[in-house]
Amino acid sequence: MTATPLEEIPEEKVNVLLEKIAPGSSLLKTELLPGSFSNHTHLVEARLADGTTYKIVVRRYKVFGDYDRGEKAHREFKTFALLNRHGVPAPKPLLLDESGDILGSPGIVTQFVEGNLMMEVSSNAFDWARKLAKTLAQIHSIPCGKREQRFLLNGNEQAAWFLKYDSPPRYMKEYPGGADLWYMIRQLSSLLRADTPSLLHIDYWSGNILWHKNEISAVLDWEEAAYGDPAIDVAYARMNMVLMGAPDAAEEFLRVYESEMGHKIKNLGFWELAASVRPMIDPVDWKVTATTGLNTDIFLKFIQDAKKRAIEGK
Repeated sequence: MTATPLEEIPEEKVNVLLEKIAPGSSLLKTELLPGSFSNHTHLVEARLADGTTYKIVVRRYKVFGDYDRGEKAHREFKTFALLNRHGVPAPKPLLLDESGDILGSPGIVTQFVEGNLMMEVSSNAFDWARKLAKTLAQIHSIPCGKREQRFLLNGNEQAAWFLKYDSPPRYMKEYPGGADLWYMIRQLSSLLRADTPSLLHIDYWSGNILWHKNEISAVLDWEEAAYGDPAIDVAYARMNMVLMGAPDAAEEFLRVYESEMGHKIKNLGFWELAASVRPMIDPVDWKVTATTGLNTDIFLKFIQDAKKRAIEGK
């Protein structure tokens, strides 16, 4: 199979990049890393003038939907800078290329962070959930005013994208009970209680978090960084924990998150229902661990529990 242009990164472009951010260094190797379906991510390893090894990560965005790739690069770069200023574990941004003149396609360059994805529930699931909750609370505690909102997406719109249509989209109509769920979410949307906008990840789950020595070393994939209701991230993280077979860890995650924030969260049931729409788009290929996909029985129970919570106004 012929590689696509973004799957390869020309050596001459890497050398130009290295000259900009690490003058005098020499390229050792480049390696395509497993990454988001909406970008290609390369590890670049070089030798600095003093002989030490230097690692950076190059992310170049694919043409995906109607997103402006330059805007996406700008958003993720600025968000990484914001996270770094507030001590959140995240890669340090090094270079922004909105036009693609340097990288060959719009993208960003960050420092390499040591770590591995934890795609199965930890043997100590509660410790795993607590650390995820504390990191999310740290993210949601970052001030997210008008200045930050200028480069972020509207998270409430992003998380409930399916409500922009006049009727249930095809994937909801085709999923058992999906059309009824669409009408329920649409009706409940008018009852949402306003909350102070938070910085949102939109896709906060194990597949986007690096661990090193049993600690979170980096929260990755901020290309859809947004502002909005903090319950959006909490709901999505909890859904993934439940689908991974760790419902008790999901409850511990919520308990620790609310303790860290100092208050009960609003609108959780509503955003759990909204989160449940995502697996309906492609339930066959939906992955919650490295080896297993969507368990229909567990998924439907999660939806029923979310409905109960939403109807009760929780």
